[in-house]
Amino acid sequence: MNYTEDDLLPLSALQHLVFCERQCALIHIEQAWDENRFTAEGRVMHERVHEAGEESRGEVKTARDLSLRSLRLGLVGKADVVEFHREAGGIWRPFPVEHKRGKPKPDESDMVQLCAQALCLEEMLGVRVDSGAIFYGRTRRRLEVDFDGPLRRKTEKAAARLHELIESGVTPKPDYTKKCKSCSLVDLCLPQAIRKRVSVAGYLDRMLEEGER
Repeated sequence: MNYTEDDLLPLSALQHLVFCERQCALIHIEQAWDENRFTAEGRVMHERVHEAGEESRGEVKTARDLSLRSLRLGLVGKADVVEFHREAGGIWRPFPVEHKRGKPKPDESDMVQLCAQALCLEEMLGVRVDSGAIFYGRTRRRLEVDFDGPLRRKTEKAAARLHELIESGVTPKPDYTKKCKSCSLVDLCLPQAIRKRVSVAGYLDRMLEEGER
């Protein structure tokens, strides 16, 4: 089954989804956003990458701010950078490069976003994309990512879950963890405060139930 143009969701939302479904819902259902220093630095970094334009050096051509789409996954977006490497036989093999401000994350949210770009390129160009890279601004290094079977399946499942979440229109309840401290929406999400209110409400419910026995 393919999605229609009207069904397409932002490819970048996959990174939000894998990081935290509540964050994804706050941004893409409730339209909430609160920029902090980290997101501002990331935005400026992406703008600089996109402004650099195209270039060609020998066996590598570089395209920036490249539009992407997948009707199979129901995604639309843009790639920061796609390098096209010339291979034997004159084939230009796409190699997507995503730019991130910070450092590698403990989860696979960045890798899923990059893999989704590769799946879009495969659908659009009819050519296999085996790998790509994430450039992290803090470490100034590229992390190469192989688009193997498990990562492809996780990306496809994340795309399907993204559509389910957005169609439901329901924002998941908060689950406070260490990563909440680095989230730009922590002051809007209030995970600790909401968790305490839920705990108190649950305690009162239990007391009332015991009193009725």
